Amino acid sequence: MIGIYKEYWKNIPVLVIVQDDKKEKALPVLTYLHGYTSAKEHNLPLAFLMAERGYRIVLPDCMLHGERTNDNKNKDKEFFTIIEQNLIDLQIIKDQLDSRNLLLDQRFGVAGTSMGGITTAAALTQYDWIKAAAILMGSPKITEYAKELVDKMKQTNDSINMSDQEIDSIYDSLSKIDLSKQLNKLNGRPLFFWHGENDSVVPFSHSYDFYQQAINYYKNPESIRFLKEVGRGHKVSRFATLETVDWLEMQL
Repeated sequence: MIGIYKEYWKNIPVLVIVQDDKKEKALPVLTYLHGYTSAKEHNLPLAFLMAERGYRIVLPDCMLHGERTNDNKNKDKEFFTIIEQNLIDLQIIKDQLDSRNLLLDQRFGVAGTSMGGITTAAALTQYDWIKAAAILMGSPKITEYAKELVDKMKQTNDSINMSDQEIDSIYDSLSKIDLSKQLNKLNGRPLFFWHGENDSVVPFSHSYDFYQQAINYYKNPESIRFLKEVGRGHKVSRFATLETVDWLEMQL
């Protein structure tokens, strides 16, 4: 049977999905990060499918989401701070797995949806221990994405409450975790993209243009894959979920 275990790793609420009889065994691990305004339990379908195939899946609540929600009225303004905290959380999750001898042969994968996909791309610039990654409707161009969000807010007269100098400082900080500016950090690691062609939230062009660039950094073209879904908006389809699981099983 597949078990769902609610735990707290340091200050991070997580769900651990794993076959009951393998709960204490070292296994390959996938950490899956949810999207903005979502929560850990929303990714249980994918986690169940991965667990059936012998993996341990860790679903954390991101900062200001799920069990970590607070009365912050300006969560929109914290979007990139959440991503930066996600990167810290990933190290905590990895350390917990190592300390409990639950990670088999350092086979640690990261995947995510939208904000979680953006985090996944950023994580590849920071952690060489990530063995495989999957980005579902996320942008590997975090600096460009931030600039587009700021421009959109200005055009709609939304209050930013930050000076141009403060905004530039954010761009500088994001450039350090921007995968599109550090393609050498890929190091041939298996990377999967899924993106709906009609996505109105995270531009399809961000991931697709990056993929066309990144494929030149791979000696084995089978290690990088882009799956486009025609007519699909900003919502992961069952088809995308199944394809992601199949690919991760092969690569992780």
